[in-house]
Amino acid sequence: MDDSPEAPNAATALARAGFDEQRFGERIRELRTGRGLSLRELAGRLGISASALSQIERGKMRPSVTRLYQILTELDAPMSSAFGEEPADADSGGDGGADGGDTAAPGFPQFPEDPGGAGAPDGVQLVRRDEAATLELDHGVRYRRLSPAGVRGLNYFESVYPPGAFSSQNAEYVRHRGQEIGNVVSGVLTVDVGFETHELHPGDSIMYPSTTPHRISNQGAETAVAIWLNLG
Repeated sequence: MDDSPEAPNAATALARAGFDEQRFGERIRELRTGRGLSLRELAGRLGISASALSQIERGKMRPSVTRLYQILTELDAPMSSAFGEEPADADSGGDGGADGGDTAAPGFPQFPEDPGGAGAPDGVQLVRRDEAATLELDHGVRYRRLSPAGVRGLNYFESVYPPGAFSSQNAEYVRHRGQEIGNVVSGVLTVDVGFETHELHPGDSIMYPSTTPHRISNQGAETAVAIWLNLG
């Protein structure tokens, strides 16, 4: 059991954000069918069985961070779509950056629309900690969204990695579009980028192109919390 100071707050946020594993899986299925892909076709692109993908879509299996990125990359969808912020029709998949809109999936907090989808919404947007949308992935990794509203080309979130957690199920690497900037708040994170390994302690920051194969893990004895900004 994770008894770190961060765990109770994260668990509370998860419960109050109304995270629904089945609805999350349904969202992935909506994105897949909206792009005209069969279960077998997408599974083949991901290098997994159709049965495994079906379990994710039915809410029976949580994907790892890496698997989630792989799925969204194949669907040409931004990370925010996992929070239910991208229309599930095929027309929304062209540039992979359509955030906002009023078609957020039930079971996820509703966020204000991004007018025109080109930048931050006008006026003040506020989301309290307990209301922030949260994803709970494989290995107990949790993502908590920090941006109150969708902004095209930008994903801003907090990650919580329990001891021994990897961003992938089999310590595999992932690559996708964009740029990543991370800052460790507590604990120690190991970030492998290409052939280099970087150990980040509280206050340390890292930046790298997401197109370079990378993976994240917590090889320490305490929960690691970091803030991430994904651009592109």
